[in-house]
Amino acid sequence: MAKYERRLTGNFDTLLNTLHTEILSGSISASFQGGSDYATDGVRCAVRVYERYSWVGSNRLAANITLVGQGDQLFLSVIASGGSQAVFFKINTWGEESFLNKIIRIVKRA
Repeated sequence: MAKYERRLTGNFDTLLNTLHTEILSGSISASFQGGSDYATDGVRCAVRVYERYSWVGSNRLAANITLVGQGDQLFLSVIASGGSQAVFFKINTWGEESFLNKIIRIVKRA
C-alpha cells in the first residue's frame, strides 16, 4: 500500500474532473471501477476507484481516491494497493508507488 494525503485550496469539481480525465488518459490499461458521491451541509465527498495494469509487476493495481471539500477547502486522500504476487506478504510495491506518483504529479499540476 502506498498513501498520499494533502490539504488543498481550489475547486472541488475541477480537481475531481482533472484527476479522472488524466488518470484514464495516462495509461492504456487504466479503467474507472466505480465511485460514490455524498453531500451534506456544504460538505462534499467523492470516492473514486481506478485500476490499471502494472508492467513491472505483471499484475493489476487499484487507486482509491477520496476528495472532501467545503467551499474551496479540500482534503485529498489517495491509496494505491495491489501489485504484489506473494501469497502471505508483499514482495514489491513498485507498481503501487508508480501509480501513486502519477496521481501526485496530476495534483501538483492542477
